[in-house]
Amino acid sequence: MVRRGLLSRIAGDAAPVDAVASILAHARALLNSRLGDAICSPGLGVADFADLVHAFPGGIEQLARSMRATLLEHEPRLKAVSVRHLPGDDPLVLRFEIAAQVASKTARTLRMTTTVRPGGRVELSG
Repeated sequence: MVRRGLLSRIAGDAAPVDAVASILAHARALLNSRLGDAICSPGLGVADFADLVHAFPGGIEQLARSMRATLLEHEPRLKAVSVRHLPGDDPLVLRFEIAAQVASKTARTLRMTTTVRPGGRVELSG
């Protein structure tokens, strides 16, 4: 079982925590944050999609590296993260596959698919 956060324990929430759902929710929040959004943690978030548009197609790899670095640094429950671009038919939508190991005794592999829509909004499914 995954340990609950401090605020959840203080509130007395006795519901068990689904580890995968918790990791997906945190990864979704991280990937929808932009570098510089958090003053106390300047490395939190991914590169701004609007800044990378001018560097395409090289911007795709830059975005993938930024996603990987953010997940490795700010999601301690994941290790061995890899991000791979998935080519698609729509040039305005970028898709990535994220594979990572859950840093626990089971060392389970977690696969997520992200879709970056115009405007930089990241949808994550796993």
